[in-house]
Amino acid sequence: MLQKAAMLLTVSALALMGCSARTGLDNAQKEGFPMFKGKSVGVVTNHTGVNRDGEHLVDLLHASDEVTLKAIFAPEHGFRGDEEGGIHLENNIDPRSGAPIYSIYGTLRKPTEAMLEGIDVLIFDIQDVGARFYTYISTMGYIMESGAENGIPVYIMDRPNPIGRLAEGPIMQQEHMSFIGKYPIPIRHGMSVGELALMIRDKGWINDADKLELHIVECKSWDPGKPFDKTGMAWIDPSPNMRNVNEALLYPGMCLFEATNFSDGRGTEHPFEWVGADYINSQDVIAALAERKLSGIRMEAIEYVPVDMPGYAMNPKFEGKTCQGLKLSVTDPVNFKSVEFGVHLIQILQTLYPDDFVMYAPRMGRTWGNGDFYTGILAGKSADEIISAYQQELSQFIKLRENYLLY
Repeated sequence: MLQKAAMLLTVSALALMGCSARTGLDNAQKEGFPMFKGKSVGVVTNHTGVNRDGEHLVDLLHASDEVTLKAIFAPEHGFRGDEEGGIHLENNIDPRSGAPIYSIYGTLRKPTEAMLEGIDVLIFDIQDVGARFYTYISTMGYIMESGAENGIPVYIMDRPNPIGRLAEGPIMQQEHMSFIGKYPIPIRHGMSVGELALMIRDKGWINDADKLELHIVECKSWDPGKPFDKTGMAWIDPSPNMRNVNEALLYPGMCLFEATNFSDGRGTEHPFEWVGADYINSQDVIAALAERKLSGIRMEAIEYVPVDMPGYAMNPKFEGKTCQGLKLSVTDPVNFKSVEFGVHLIQILQTLYPDDFVMYAPRMGRTWGNGDFYTGILAGKSADEIISAYQQELSQFIKLRENYLLY
């Protein structure tokens, strides 16, 4: 409770000083939510859907005499954001507003017609972290599709991308698409959710895209070329294992290890910052990485023991075993290339520990976006060869992206 109060005080103080970026929610509230007056609304959100004072979108709409809150739609991790990733959620009731909460992470990935009955407008407000496999953007696409199919306008309350404009990685190929990679975009897209929504609609990546009435409520005073800590915004964990900006910056590269037998730090207090295994020598791995002269990252040798952490990680890799590992700290948040770092680390592990390090082909295909990474690593390709192979398609994406950038 004291921590929350301190966070709200910090956010409010920054806002009064005029140095805080303003989200789409902040701007819509400042105007009095004119676009929703007289409307019945459905809200797609979680615990991150708050304004600069820590007030939640759902509570603000419920308090309005001119807006009717009909339903809440919850993504992965739930409405309050406290569920472990991958857990299928159940429908519920929000005790504060009395609105029904429908899970759209489980057997259903988008609202049914019955859930949408009586809804005039759909509102999406969730903090993303800028990586293709973070499932909130897949949920956004399904909501846009629901709006298009049912003639319901969709409003995206835009928020800053906490890891900025840098784009990295290969473009997702159709045959590897899944809920952790639904669009032909790179691993790290460098866009806000509002910008990405415009691209999704314009490129027809959802059904009936041409029928969608889409509105982006833009951010103000956000400079994507500066680190997140310059926004003046408080960090709110967008999911249980995304606890600070350092983890978000590392995530596009370290999430690749979900498709391996190498620990990505789940089951510790430092997911994506502590990575390792019980079969490596930390100093040898750090020495090999140091030879590559990769910039923007500091590495330290550590030992850690993954454990069950209810709500965060159950049955983590190497549970109860001592892992030799690396403690990773991003020193240049604007320019550090986390995907490239992940490629180098995987290639080194394959070289140093070919009998121990294992990749899982189907999962790696869904995570990387194509099958070339898996086959290339096993064939002995260098990290530089693998990275150079996707540069042309990445450049084409960056050129396409220019048409949709709002900031």
